[in-house]
Amino acid sequence: MDSPAYAHGPSVPPDEPPQPPSPPGSDRPCDPVAAALGNASLLGIGYMLLGHWRPAVFTVIGTGWLLNVTVSTADTWAEVLLLVWWAAGTAHGWSLAHGRAEHVVRRGQRAGTLVLAVAVLLTAVLLRVDAYGIENRVTEAREGGDCEAAVAAQGEVGLGHRLAGAPVVEPGEAVVEACRRLERAAATLTDAARDGSTEDLERGFRVLAGVLEEPGNEQTVRTVLDTFLGGLPTEDSCATADIAGWLRDRKPSRDVLDRSATAATRTEPAALAGCGDHLMSEDAWQQARARYQHLLDTYPDDSRADEARGGVRKATLALELHKVRGLVTDAYDAESGYCDSPAKYSGAPPYRKGSNRALFLGDPEYTGQLPGGWRTDDPAKAALVVCADTAENGSAVETCHYENDKSEYLPYEVTFHKVKVPLKVYELRTGKRLDPRSVQIGGTSCPRTLYYEYYGSYDYGPGDEFVSTSKSGVRDAFRPVVER
Repeated sequence: MDSPAYAHGPSVPPDEPPQPPSPPGSDRPCDPVAAALGNASLLGIGYMLLGHWRPAVFTVIGTGWLLNVTVSTADTWAEVLLLVWWAAGTAHGWSLAHGRAEHVVRRGQRAGTLVLAVAVLLTAVLLRVDAYGIENRVTEAREGGDCEAAVAAQGEVGLGHRLAGAPVVEPGEAVVEACRRLERAAATLTDAARDGSTEDLERGFRVLAGVLEEPGNEQTVRTVLDTFLGGLPTEDSCATADIAGWLRDRKPSRDVLDRSATAATRTEPAALAGCGDHLMSEDAWQQARARYQHLLDTYPDDSRADEARGGVRKATLALELHKVRGLVTDAYDAESGYCDSPAKYSGAPPYRKGSNRALFLGDPEYTGQLPGGWRTDDPAKAALVVCADTAENGSAVETCHYENDKSEYLPYEVTFHKVKVPLKVYELRTGKRLDPRSVQIGGTSCPRTLYYEYYGSYDYGPGDEFVSTSKSGVRDAFRPVVER
């Protein structure tokens, strides 16, 4: 009787080849919910639970790339693409796990992946909500014209806000950039206010106009402009006048920048008057007169018009006197300086009846003998300018005979003449020439002894001679010049 055969293992048909081993984890019991929740974290955790490491790594890389695109572009389409990526990963995790032969409920995995997914999503939601709050504060600050508050609010934006809401926080960056430009414009306008540079003023307004072209910046531009205009007038009246003149002449742009015209009208008249006064104190009479005249031409009805007219007159007189002083200084004889190119000084004392003080130029031989009450060295105190030329023979007075034993040409016949002094007499107030054109000074003639000098070997005698004058004679001759 044959012994029974006992099976020692599963029977395998001798003609059927053995099956290859299954991939690791392919038949591992899994929890679809845990896999879906794991992938919902955007970190590929679901793939890791399923044992699919390559998709897990690909998911992490893809998530990082999409987040980078979202931050760099700050466009909604990038966020939509990230949302699709999240939904696809979640669904794919569920699908892979659900396709397994065996399903199990792994409460620990569900709890862990749920906490992780909720943490990721809740963090994203909270950051996005905070981003909206930040941008609301930025917008409110900009609408209130407070660039400092807007920049401070935008400064709260961190990397998390950009990852969770790049399109939300991106407009705030434009606000910050506009505020930085406005800050530079404010600094430029401050420089303009300090030194009256119209180039800086034009540059600052150009920046303001550029920022104003971007929607929503009207109030911040207004704040910068009002701060600048509120600082007018500055301590430097001439700088204020230059600024106000530029603002007044600026072409209207029909926007908030046109407010500057009102500031110009408010500050320019006083600035022009003050600048004129300052320039007068600096002896810059030409520039001072131009400022006063500009005030009269531009604001004829201003309360400072009379003051400006007085300033024009003072500046004109100062310019005339300065010119006269220069001409007097240049007069070294009767044919130079003032004597050659007379000029008027409207502030000179009038040429009137009685004695008039005169400024004597030219040859001082005889004019130097005149009384001090007739003469002055200050052009501002002279009514007349008298240019005395070199004396020449005047009317013959007497002819006398002289003998000299040492000369073979004796006797001499000598004619004595009055001293004729050619003159140019000008009324300083008008610069017009007056009479007389000359004076003749009388004196004594034919002295008992006549002294003369001769040179060389030949003595031809003294020739014609002047009479001997006296101070009283000189004074009598010049009296018709200074008295009217």
